[in-house]
Amino acid sequence: MIDKLDYLLALAREQHFGRAAEACSVSQQALSAGIKYLENRLGVQLVQRDSRFQGFTPEGERVLAWARRIIADSRAMQQDVATLRRGLSGHLRIAAIPTALPMVAALTTPYRTRHPGVRLTIESTTSADIFSLLKNLEADAGLTYLDNEPLGDVTAIPMYQEHYCLVTAAGGPFYDRDVVTWAEVAQTPLCLLTPNMQNRRIIDEQIRKAGVEPTPALESNSMIVLLTHVQTLRWASVMPAILVDALGARDDIRAIPILDPDIRHAIGLVALNRDPATPMVTALVGIARDVARTIRGNGALTFGLPRLRVN
Repeated sequence: MIDKLDYLLALAREQHFGRAAEACSVSQQALSAGIKYLENRLGVQLVQRDSRFQGFTPEGERVLAWARRIIADSRAMQQDVATLRRGLSGHLRIAAIPTALPMVAALTTPYRTRHPGVRLTIESTTSADIFSLLKNLEADAGLTYLDNEPLGDVTAIPMYQEHYCLVTAAGGPFYDRDVVTWAEVAQTPLCLLTPNMQNRRIIDEQIRKAGVEPTPALESNSMIVLLTHVQTLRWASVMPAILVDALGARDDIRAIPILDPDIRHAIGLVALNRDPATPMVTALVGIARDVARTIRGNGALTFGLPRLRVN
């Protein structure tokens, strides 16, 4: 029966019968038959359908919630038993907001050292999508904001505070300044993340408070695109300090702290609050706590990364 519940999860993710069947590596006919089996077994209609998927019935939404719990517990049980037999192994999936990607290696490197049998996948995505991925069992943990959006029922490990710099090239706006204000940043042509990213929404809020409507000269959902544009010495951006660390120290690029106000947001590891948690997630949470203690002890954002160079 668990495989039939998996069909429901795939349908919730894909919102399409054909794509859900493909995700489950079965025919569309087999997927439809599996869902029909569940409906007959439970005595209720689960899916609103005609020639295409129209959503879940109220009963279907309730069964979907149970399906997520049952499948998660089933996977956790299998992983727990396998760990007793051959040590920690399997596939750990971490979703991270783009601005936190430089911190991922601080988690995955010690994790791999301690648990070489675990394969790791890192996905860059929005903060909103991280919680969707966790809920639909497509990710095991996320690295995201902890204080700017509802978290839901998760275990959260605060790791560091994201604070912001104007990153500008030699001869660019405010290059000779030690600090700048958000009102000054609002007057600067910028390249920024796209509006669906929470980092962009944070920046837009401060620019609007300065009395200016945000109109960046370039937008991208990729931090690599923003970083490479800044490195051409023809663009400026607003970036968290940890990303400036990733950019590396250069004499022709300055990271100038933005004050008035000094905006900071908590970034941390999140995982669904399950008891018991899977051994792989438990191990990751333990490493996240170690990294957080190291950051607090050093008074620095970085862990095995270049130090922030702020002139």
